[in-house]
Amino acid sequence: MSASATPEKRANPVLTLSEIAHAYQDRNTFSGLGFSLEKGQIACLLGPSGCGKTTVLRCIAGFESIGQGSIHVNGQLVSTAQFSLPAHQRHIGMVFQDYALFPHLDVQSNIAFGLHAMGKAERGLRVAELLDIVGLNEVRYAYPHALSGGQQQRVALARALAPKPDLLLLDEPFSNLDTELRERLGLEVRAILKQQNTTAILVTHDQNEAFAIADEIGVLHQGQMQQWDTPYNLYHQPTNRFVADFIGEGVFISGTVLAPDKIEIELGIVPARMPEDCCLGCMVDVLVRPDDIIHDDLSPVLATVVSKAFRGAEFLYTLELSSGSRVLSLVPSHHNHALGEQIGIRLEIDHVIAFHTRGDGN
Repeated sequence: MSASATPEKRANPVLTLSEIAHAYQDRNTFSGLGFSLEKGQIACLLGPSGCGKTTVLRCIAGFESIGQGSIHVNGQLVSTAQFSLPAHQRHIGMVFQDYALFPHLDVQSNIAFGLHAMGKAERGLRVAELLDIVGLNEVRYAYPHALSGGQQQRVALARALAPKPDLLLLDEPFSNLDTELRERLGLEVRAILKQQNTTAILVTHDQNEAFAIADEIGVLHQGQMQQWDTPYNLYHQPTNRFVADFIGEGVFISGTVLAPDKIEIELGIVPARMPEDCCLGCMVDVLVRPDDIIHDDLSPVLATVVSKAFRGAEFLYTLELSSGSRVLSLVPSHHNHALGEQIGIRLEIDHVIAFHTRGDGN
């Protein structure tokens, strides 16, 4: 998919949101929101707190009503401003932030909770299958209080997957876990969802989580879809200033348009398309990522180390250029430079993103 604020239409979508809107009293939560998911696709709604992403999930689940537009699940209309199919009839699974496990039931009974329509033998086979998938056979008789956070998360996932829902919703499912466990479980959850060919939507404010799990991501801000795209395109081809600033790390440095395909910045001339609202000679802001600035002892361009953050294999250096502008650079951690030290750098940038200096978000 090319970089776009509007998702492409699917041939036979499992989920379709068409221009939906929601408001609390007289305050809009979101409006004009539309996207669709095909079978087995994992999507993510990503954005800062208060952008409306969890409310979107609750509208899809049937816990909130929409003010306009429509929601379809597997071709069935489930929500309009005038109609809302009850949540329990939508065949949608949900994993909550706090897992919401039943404390009086053991692991296997929690997983089996939504399988009352199955016969005893079929139910037992499904539970056994999921225990194996999520790796919890050894604790099948344990109660939630005796489980680690990661194990509780797996139980919640298995319980949501047990009835084979058409769609699975995950509301910040890793927020209560430490960083290392969150990253590992994110990869495990993606593998499980792909193995089960489950269509899913994750809601999070954590970019690393979104990038690790989702096939495509919708960035929300102030109730509007800013861009729906692959993680790669969000990082390298942001469609507006908010997405460029929100996704990943980087800084904007001033540049001048020399030609339709050339922009001059302090560190050199870079090949780039000038913004549509620019002309030759106009000033632009160019996004420079930490991986665009390479530490090179042989370079004549020097920058001063202002601060540094140790990240194990790398340092994230904040460097001050001769003009006073600052850039970020990821440098292997065996290059341990002192604050105030000058180091050689060179620009190695493949995806140049530039915006007009007006700073109006275009």
